[in-house]
Amino acid sequence: MNTRLLSILRCVASHRLDSLLVDAFPSLAHRFWFRALRALLPGAALSQARGERLRQSFESLGPIFVKFGQLLSTRRDLLPEDIADALAKLQDRVAPFDSALAIAEIERGLGQKIADLYQSFEEKPVASASISQVHFAIMHDGREVAVKVLRPGMLGLIDADLALMRRFASILLKLSEDARRLRLLDVIDEFDMILHDELDLLREAANANQLRRNFADSPLLLMPEMIWSATAGNVLTMQRMQGIPISQIEALLEAGIDLKRLSRDGVEIFFTQVFRDGFFHADMHPGNIFVAAEGPNKGRYIALDFGIVGSLSEEDKNYLAQNFLAFFRRDYRRVAQLHLQAGWVPDKVRVEVLEAAVRSCCEPVFDKPLKEISLGQVLMRLFQVSRRFGVQVQPQLVLLQKTLLNVEGLGRQLDPDLDLWVTAKPFLERWMREQLGWRGVLRRVTREAELWSVSLPEMPRLAHEALQQLSLRSRGPNAIEAALKELGAQVKTTRRWLIACALLLVMLLTGTGLLLSGIIDLDSIDETSESQTLTRNQQPLTVWRRLC
Repeated sequence: MNTRLLSILRCVASHRLDSLLVDAFPSLAHRFWFRALRALLPGAALSQARGERLRQSFESLGPIFVKFGQLLSTRRDLLPEDIADALAKLQDRVAPFDSALAIAEIERGLGQKIADLYQSFEEKPVASASISQVHFAIMHDGREVAVKVLRPGMLGLIDADLALMRRFASILLKLSEDARRLRLLDVIDEFDMILHDELDLLREAANANQLRRNFADSPLLLMPEMIWSATAGNVLTMQRMQGIPISQIEALLEAGIDLKRLSRDGVEIFFTQVFRDGFFHADMHPGNIFVAAEGPNKGRYIALDFGIVGSLSEEDKNYLAQNFLAFFRRDYRRVAQLHLQAGWVPDKVRVEVLEAAVRSCCEPVFDKPLKEISLGQVLMRLFQVSRRFGVQVQPQLVLLQKTLLNVEGLGRQLDPDLDLWVTAKPFLERWMREQLGWRGVLRRVTREAELWSVSLPEMPRLAHEALQQLSLRSRGPNAIEAALKELGAQVKTTRRWLIACALLLVMLLTGTGLLLSGIIDLDSIDETSESQTLTRNQQPLTVWRRLC
């Protein structure tokens, strides 16, 4: 621990990271001991930009700090733009570890000799990242596979470095109030969670299977099959995928791939994962995305590396969809209202003031092709506005922001003229119609029907229990009368529920799903079909009124 601490301190001094501390925490500049320490440090390193000095220090400290720098580069709500841009240059590829160690890890994880597991195994790795590396192999049944194996001893190294990061952050929190605004401990906790998730390759395989099921019938995206018999916590064996890295534009053109279509497909894949499934690949940088170049799958995306995924609740999806649509329609009042309703902004903030601030951020980006704007810059300005109004960035949306930036980068590479807003707007509008229209109502009713089938038969028993509890609480002369009223109310409620379910079932079977016709987008229905539909629904609605 002490040796590692000394090496980190030497790195901080040699790259003059003290200047970044002063930029982030101005109050430190007024402390005598801090000024005395700075006077002893060499001044030559200050000739480089501060972001470059920070990037080089992370590279020299090893793979864990490289990974941390990659995470920080996505937190543009916390960092100045020049530092975030510099950290975004950190490369995934690092020096591979010894192949003998890789084979030993595979045999230890799977409990078998390498020759028993694979017909052939390429000892030279084809890819190496901060916490793992990949080897090609062939199974005994002839299937070509890729074998991902964790670096030995990573867990202990990660825990030790995380402990040091927390120690530094705790010291800064005590020395400067500015440290609280940056929420350093929260960022480190987020990094801790992501790293430990990536260290469990069984979890990564499960993520891949879920994404594969979600896109089983899609013509847009391919995922490799997981080989569970050769997968463990530290080893992942998957189907080997053949394709061209999406960053190799010339190779894609030579293969006859339509880049404009590919860019639009990438946007649709992203929004489908987020709004349809609420489960998305959150590490979509060019190194993890390939394109099939031949055969029936030509032109389809191939996703790899599923260690980082994001998930959203129904509330998150609805909130995001309404925000996106409000942005696309330039309804900035609605954006401000949604932030206030979600509790992200203090109640004291006036909606018209927040509306004006959001308008100043977003209005300049519309009516421009993607090559002339940067979504990252828009997000940066929005984050600055958020800090001004005391908005707390939601943890569940951090990965979404990062992935959206990855999608923008891919789109910019493939088709500089792609307009992200125009491409995404029809998809979001269709999704909102499906959620709020009659199909969404029927889908939710079907999902809740399973609960009704359990709770409705129990209503008489629940009414009896309520009657017993009421009789125990009420021993006065009006106890029996009160109990009878309570029982009558329970029976009446039960009868209405049963009638409602019966009528709903009849309407579903007869194809009349317009019980809540006010929700339906009537603009898409012609007057003749509308009148016929309402006529068919008059009789069951009349019966409902009479019974209830």
